[in-house]
Amino acid sequence: MIYTKTGDQGTTSLVGGSRVNKDDERVEAYGTVDELNSHVGMLAEMMRPLGGGYYDELKAVQHNLFTIQTLLATEDSDIYARLPQLDEEEVNILERQIDTISDMLPKLHSFVIAGGNTIGAQCHICRTVCRRAERRIVTLSNHTNIDNLLLRYINRLSDYLFVLARFAVVHEGQKEDLYNS
Repeated sequence: MIYTKTGDQGTTSLVGGSRVNKDDERVEAYGTVDELNSHVGMLAEMMRPLGGGYYDELKAVQHNLFTIQTLLATEDSDIYARLPQLDEEEVNILERQIDTISDMLPKLHSFVIAGGNTIGAQCHICRTVCRRAERRIVTLSNHTNIDNLLLRYINRLSDYLFVLARFAVVHEGQKEDLYNS
């Protein structure tokens, strides 16, 4: 059964069973990562026709985001230790992908206005939701011990999404919309 009615009074269960309000900082953090994961899923489907392994990269990102969601939804340290963990190599993978994509792009001398084409716009939506997720995790970390690797991954992911947005526009032969100050 999909509905349990246990959340009808504004509370939800964390991994391990403890209940918190649905506006709890922990729920805000993992909920925003969940939202990001959904947007990345849409982006992956949009990137599939471009080839180049971007679909597979984004699907791997989704799995990492699910791991992060689960870790953020867990306050019990014994349970946390038994869960799948994010590996340092995942940050390194993002950095290599950023470098590879960046090498294909013209040098940037101005801010980029989000858009350029549909895929570029979706990348920017993912990037801004990623930045919000990062802010929610930082807020949670002010009161709870959060593995810094989670923050590093989310921070690097927003950079990856930025260069992927630029690539999506340039790959289609379109001109990036740059901010004129």
